Amino acid sequence: MLFDSHVHLNDDRLYPIHDQVIQRAIDAGVGFFVCIGYDAASSFKAIELAEKYPEVYAAIGFHPENAQQIVESDFAWLEANLSHEKVVAVGEIGLDYYWDKTFVEKQKAVFTRQIEIASFHDLPIVVHMRDASGDTLDLIKKHKPKALEGVMHCYSGSVESMRDFLALGLKISLAGPVTFKNAKTPKAVAEAIDIDDLLIETDAPYLTPHPYRGKMNEPKYLPETAKAIASIKGMDFETIAQKTTANAMKLFRISH
Repeated sequence: MLFDSHVHLNDDRLYPIHDQVIQRAIDAGVGFFVCIGYDAASSFKAIELAEKYPEVYAAIGFHPENAQQIVESDFAWLEANLSHEKVVAVGEIGLDYYWDKTFVEKQKAVFTRQIEIASFHDLPIVVHMRDASGDTLDLIKKHKPKALEGVMHCYSGSVESMRDFLALGLKISLAGPVTFKNAKTPKAVAEAIDIDDLLIETDAPYLTPHPYRGKMNEPKYLPETAKAIASIKGMDFETIAQKTTANAMKLFRISH
């Protein structure tokens, strides 16, 4: 049984057909999902889906691309909903300098505030990082308490940076890019990482794995990522499935 630790079932492309998407994934051997919020509306949908399906859990929070619009009432909404029994993390939060560096300081402030909120509520964080590895590492070092757990979602950094994040008590999650033929960096990370520190995800509807690139991604394609990692690490598929599922359930404190 596989665990899709990061999927946007609340995305406009998947949400209207979420029942079929979830069933197709279950048929493919995916038994658990964390639906990830990126603003208030998507976080609300994540909770809604988690309430509807026993296999679905929710992470709620504010993506760095939305940081400029975040006001104090948004943080109040976030805190008010973290006590929901199906909310298992604060995310997706972090820094993204790829599209726009105009509001870097606001991104940092929103990221820091959500780390502090997660710590207060004793919930793990789901971290988005794009073209911002140095600042992401520095902020986590400065603001994340040692006991606060979390995961670097769809990790795209180097093996060296991976070790820095692991040293801070975070897990690493790999997605579709590890299946891409010329993706040397995620393959190097997959080879180097201890299986006890690894989660897998689809980030659907984004980052469709090989051989389905060009199609909209769905959690039913998660086995392709597990197969690629198994091949890279010289391990069997069932071991990868079992260990990454156990790691996700431990991180998100899900017991079945």
